[in-house]
Amino acid sequence: MVIDRYFAAERDAITTIKNELRAVEQELEEKREEQGGEEGLLSEVVEGEGDKQKITAKVLKARIKTLVDDPDYADERKALEEYSRLLDKQAASKLSLKGAEDDLESKIAAKYPNLTENEIKTQVVDDKWLTTVGEAVNGELDHVSHTLTGRIRQLSERYGTTLSQLSELVVTLSIRVDKHLTTMGEKWN
Repeated sequence: MVIDRYFAAERDAITTIKNELRAVEQELEEKREEQGGEEGLLSEVVEGEGDKQKITAKVLKARIKTLVDDPDYADERKALEEYSRLLDKQAASKLSLKGAEDDLESKIAAKYPNLTENEIKTQVVDDKWLTTVGEAVNGELDHVSHTLTGRIRQLSERYGTTLSQLSELVVTLSIRVDKHLTTMGEKWN
């Protein structure tokens, strides 16, 4: 609650960094899966088997050094350099995330002792209790509304035909029954 009220910008910045990190990690994973097979451009630097495959920066940089002047391996070198760039970006994002989280933690630790009684009351009553009670009331209102709507539908289906329509139907069907009985030689009423 303290973060939401006082440090929303920092929280949002951390979320942004986490999203960027996830995107970089996903791109690394895709490249490793696409190009890490036996015939792939990254096959020489992939270590491990199956789900435990990984590419380390050390092995990657060593392989790039061996291919620097060889034009026959230009595509492989380009793929290795791109993967290396993504690893560097991942490392920078992790470092940035760690710094942002540490900064937020220190700001929270500094803010707690300085909270006034009114700020604490506001946080507990307004931010916690009233929000929770408001959500519960809205949920209950939605439930009652859905229940009433369902019941109204059920009643409209049940009583959709009016009494006058039913009376007309009874008269029409009675006439038909009388005709059939007359045809059979019987009399009703």
